Amino acid sequence: MNDRFTEIADRFLDELLQSSPVSATHLGDHRFDDQLDEVDSDSRDRKVAAANALLGQLDSLQFEDLTRSNQVDFLLLQQQLRKEIWLVESLREWEWNPLVYSGLPGDSLYLLLSREFAPLNERLASVAARCLQFPRFFEQARESIVKKLVPPIHAETAVDQNRGILTLIDSLVGPHLDELPPDKKTQLEQALSVAREAIDTHQSWLENELLPAAAGNPRLSDALFREKFSFSLFSSLTPEELRSRAEMAKEEMTQRMYELSLEISRQNDPYFIAEENPSAQSKNRLIQTCLELAYADAPKADEVIEEAYRSLEITTDFVREKDLVSLPDDPLEIIPMPEFRRGVSVAYCDAPGPLEVRGKTFYAVSPPPEDWTEEQVNSFLREYNRRSLHNLTVHEAMPGHYVQLLRSNATSTRLRSVLASGTFIEGWAVYTEEMMVEQGFLLGDLLMRLIVLKWNLRGVTNAILDQMIHLDGIDEEAAMHLMVEEAFQEEREAAGKYRRALLTSVQLSTYFAGYQEVVDIRKATEEARGENFELKRFHDELMSFGSPPPAFVKALLLDEPIVSPRCIESGKPDSREKTG
Repeated sequence: MNDRFTEIADRFLDELLQSSPVSATHLGDHRFDDQLDEVDSDSRDRKVAAANALLGQLDSLQFEDLTRSNQVDFLLLQQQLRKEIWLVESLREWEWNPLVYSGLPGDSLYLLLSREFAPLNERLASVAARCLQFPRFFEQARESIVKKLVPPIHAETAVDQNRGILTLIDSLVGPHLDELPPDKKTQLEQALSVAREAIDTHQSWLENELLPAAAGNPRLSDALFREKFSFSLFSSLTPEELRSRAEMAKEEMTQRMYELSLEISRQNDPYFIAEENPSAQSKNRLIQTCLELAYADAPKADEVIEEAYRSLEITTDFVREKDLVSLPDDPLEIIPMPEFRRGVSVAYCDAPGPLEVRGKTFYAVSPPPEDWTEEQVNSFLREYNRRSLHNLTVHEAMPGHYVQLLRSNATSTRLRSVLASGTFIEGWAVYTEEMMVEQGFLLGDLLMRLIVLKWNLRGVTNAILDQMIHLDGIDEEAAMHLMVEEAFQEEREAAGKYRRALLTSVQLSTYFAGYQEVVDIRKATEEARGENFELKRFHDELMSFGSPPPAFVKALLLDEPIVSPRCIESGKPDSREKTG
């Protein structure tokens, strides 16, 4: 039975890698580096047919006869196959979201040159081959998109990201031309010319045809949001349960920030007298006053990358000193975020794919855009002051994503690595922010504690904002009030988060949901082990199972039954969940 499951899992992976060459490159399989994805209706039909066929094969297996590890992978694969069908047939982003296409061409080249997994001449040959397929790719994208269904904000972002591909070609590919023999150089130059023409043609279409006609609603319907929530989080939590937890956590975080602000105020002014029976507005004013002390210690716009490296050194030294987790020794580089990837988040961690033998991890930070006003740049730098940059580095790198993703690549099954849970990944990263302060990071600096609480409140607010936009339909003014007045975010951060919530439904919920579940796992482990609980051992074990949804991590860690998160309340998987 386990051999049969392994065959099905391998078949899924082979079909995935062949059907999406860019994903294969990202995951570390380089057999298809000279190919570019097909994105037409035939390719979508093939994907749905393949998913249905594999679901039928899973249906023939007896769930109880699988090993515990394979039971986890079975449920992950079953969920993924159902999700792939739903993405094509129900969510249908292929017809209304141009961002589905705008990232692929840039990624197809960037992934070939950002890591040295093969000799440069081989990777440049693949660059040339993919560039020659740009006209076909963009034509398929334009044929798939229904212009009137595209939300204007998605069209605007696609316009900006598509321009970034040209910058990528000039900055990443161009400098290598003179390293090639004359004939190879000529071939690559011709391929780049084809790519540039295709990008220009698509840019003209985006600006002159798509943008004027775009009239879609960026908010998902109630049904689609709930379905996407279920597929993305793969958790027992419903949207209502997560929001209820978030609303309570918001009140708790705000009160903790107020109490800490009282402590900071007394430390800075021995004559400080706290207001009796303060109103909510008075509490918020005191919190904001203390946050201003942290904002005053901010880097300059051109020092953000340098400060991130300094933060990496400080956080790494602390993790080693406290021996909080076993650390990988793989290389990590901090880079400015490539232009074709900007417009959604401020930073990300780009670890080597799970199928890559060894590679560099990139911690990418987006600098303030050059067209921002001085006031907007200052708003960004206040939000990402030096203490916030420490916390960003904790989240993205040490001991957050960089540590967890590389441990996942090293310890996970092949299938589980490919089907990693964003909820667990983000949950671990948010958990590490609080854990570092708990362990005395920066010698217990009170302003650092306040900034971390603000970031925790930001994660809580993310989950509330996600539902308020897509389920409640609030406008930008109400969203900005929530983030700026109630969660102490700077204007630029809040404006960017509002855009992000419209562009990436549900993803913002993964931070708080994952954090809640990781904290629950730690509490359960502490209760089970009592005096034998060791923090480093817990962290190492937590990451030893790869990156499945938190419910599976808990089950594997505490030797509980392997149950689909959809059925946790009933305590056992029903027949549908067992057999697919």
